[in-house]
Amino acid sequence: MEKGTLSTIRQTAHGPCCNFQRWDQGRNLSEYIAADQVAEVREHLQAHAQFEALVAQYVQLVSARSREQRLAGVQKKRRRQNSFLPRKPKSNK
Repeated sequence: MEKGTLSTIRQTAHGPCCNFQRWDQGRNLSEYIAADQVAEVREHLQAHAQFEALVAQYVQLVSARSREQRLAGVQKKRRRQNSFLPRKPKSNK
């Protein structure tokens, strides 16, 4: 699993030669990828993208469950009538 970007530099008879860029310890690293290794690096990049998507999905599910649990414990507040205001008597008409 790799995180970064893969850019095609040129096409050769064996396939594309690429430049692989990634951040490592606060530095932008650039690495040449030969044509025979491009497919493997692409698979690693796709694995990381799938991992990120699964983590995002997990966060949504856990957040929704936490929200439901929090709201289940909260009862609806009822509007209380102000007891200090005098009530109007009902008319018998």
